[in-house]
Parts: sequence; structure tokens; C-alpha cells
Amino acid sequence: MRSICLFFLALANSLYAAKTLDIYFIDVEGGQSTLIVSPSGQSLLIDTGWTNFSGRDADRIAAAAKLGHVKKIDYVLITHHHADHEGGVPNLIERMPVGMFFDHGPSIEAKPDRTYKAYMDAMASHEHKIIKPGDTIPIKGLEITEMVAGGEHIDRKGDANPFCAGVEPREDDKTENSQSGGVLVQFGQFRFADLGDLTWNKELALLCPENRVGKVDLYLTTHHGGESSKAIHGMAPRVAIMNNGARKGGDPKGWKVVKDSPGLEDLWQLHFAIAGGSEANVPDPMIANVEEHCEGKYLKVSAEASGAFTVYNPRNKYTKTYAAR
Repeated sequence: MRSICLFFLALANSLYAAKTLDIYFIDVEGGQSTLIVSPSGQSLLIDTGWTNFSGRDADRIAAAAKLGHVKKIDYVLITHHHADHEGGVPNLIERMPVGMFFDHGPSIEAKPDRTYKAYMDAMASHEHKIIKPGDTIPIKGLEITEMVAGGEHIDRKGDANPFCAGVEPREDDKTENSQSGGVLVQFGQFRFADLGDLTWNKELALLCPENRVGKVDLYLTTHHGGESSKAIHGMAPRVAIMNNGARKGGDPKGWKVVKDSPGLEDLWQLHFAIAGGSEANVPDPMIANVEEHCEGKYLKVSAEASGAFTVYNPRNKYTKTYAAR
């Protein structure tokens, strides 16, 4: 009898181990909304896209949640208080249950986006926590660490970043972008970095002269594919996802910085970037939406604890797997 019990326990453990970390990069037309579903079934939503459009972005989030067998969003992280990141919160709450909210604290802008009050009002009936660098988000099976928030970065050592050489600071950005939150998600050997709309100087503070993030397998481009410094090359991403819209983000300079990252195997995009033309867009199979007026297709990454992962494009059913390294 004991041997039978041990067999079924081992079988259950193997089935659990076989489950993947699933990440849905939801098309919110140049904003951000990324749904992370742990093998345990718990979920984290990073940003909620725009408001209005008849609740379009919340509908797309709900559709992705259904695909991930998520009936409740356990945690929502708002990276910063801009309309393309927090605007969809009231619509989302109308459509499905939401647990705790995280953000960096009050907006620093004298005249915040009109969605700021709507977000604060909608979030007020939920549990809320101001998140700081070094804090973790408690999802079983994952290690999720806040790397930046509120203009500060995590206080930890990292390897020297040779790509910082020659990169100079710029005039400080005084908008909410500079306060952007960002996380490192780890599942076994797999590492994913999402740094929100982190601005040039804050990016340098995090990655130079030491790279405090470390190397990653998957990287979500900052500013929807806007310009970043070559300091991001220190993270050596194998694959990058660009959460751009047809006419927002995905500018040629930003595209080139990411594309030129040493060791990058592939760049995938949520949209064909009109400004990039044929020279600054990836091949068609790796773009979720090729038309400006589209169905709002997502990109999905499924990662194993070994570090292997697969990217899936539902528009054309194109799939590519990246072996553990």
C-alpha cells in the first residue's frame, strides 16, 4: 500500500514539474499589459492598458486570462501612473475579480493623466501596497523581485557591464516614466525582465557600472520599443518582446538597439511598426498584428524550469522553441 501511495505522489510531483510558466503579452495598442500565470495557477498582471474603447483592453485581458485558466487576477502591478498602463483598471474590475494592487505610490506629476483619479478610486476597494526595490510578489513557484520603483533601484551587487562604456546620462526625466516599476521573474533557470517605461538615466543607474539584473532569457522592451541605451546589452537577452502599437513605440532607433544586442536570437513584436518600414521590423511570422486595424492578437511564452521556452504567435500559429542553455 505504501509503495502505491509513493507512486502516486511521485506521479503528482512529476505532473506539477511538467507545468510551464505562461506569459501572455496582450495587445493593448501601444500600452502595456502582461499576464503571468505560474505553474501553481496563481497570476500577476503587469499593467492594464488603456481605458475607453468600450473596454477593449480589459476584454483582451479577460480573454487571455480565460486561455490561461485564470478566474481571478491575484495581483496587479501598476508600473507607473500613465493612461496606457493604469487606464484599464476600472474596466478590468468590472469584468473579473482582482486581488491585491501594487504601485510605487502617488504620481509625481503636477497634472497627472485623467486616468489617475479613476485608478485610485477603483483600486480603493482592494488591498493595496506600495512596492519598493527589493520587495517580492508572493506567487508560489516563482521568484518575482522588484528591481526598480519610485525612482530607486535594488541595492545589490552585479557583474561589471562592459556595455556602459561611452554611454552618458541625459537630462533627467521628470515624468512618471522615471518612477517606473520593473520586475525580474525567475522560474527555475528561466529569467524574464520587465522594466516598464524606465527612462534613460534610471536604466543606467540600474545597469551601470554593475548590471544588477543579471543575464536574462526574455526581455520586454522598455517604452514599447522606444530608445534605450546599449547598457541593456549587459542583460544578454536571448529573446526580446516589443509591446508596441502600429503608431506607438517601435521607433527605428529603439528597435536597432534591441536588435543589435549580442546573443539575441530573436525579436518578436506585437505590431508591425509603421515608422520602421521594411528595415526596422522583424519578419512577418514574428509579428502578432501586421495590420494597423487588427484583431488584437497576443504573443505567448511558455517556459520550463530548465530554462527552455517557446514563443507562440496565434495569428499564424507560428511557434519557435529555445532550448535550455
